[in-house]
Amino acid sequence: MFSQGFTVSGSSLKLLDIGERGVVAALRNPDDGVIRQLRGLGLLPGTLIQLEQRSPQFVVTTESDRITLDDRLIGAVYVRLTNPKTGLDKKR
Repeated sequence: MFSQGFTVSGSSLKLLDIGERGVVAALRNPDDGVIRQLRGLGLLPGTLIQLEQRSPQFVVTTESDRITLDDRLIGAVYVRLTNPKTGLDKKR
């Protein structure tokens, strides 16, 4: 996401590179319906997620799910970056 020597502790989900991961820090959107939809998908503060793909669809993985998000949802998720590009431990 950023070059060496520059540290960031948080980011909008839409700025992550493929393979980067983080913990959902906040859900922000003036539309309560967007927040309810994210919560219904299991994207709650504290959830560990990893960006799997950006195109043709934006897909994130959690420890238990693979979730496709549209632009409205992507823009509402803010993450605290964790150890990038190490993958999630799948428990499937």
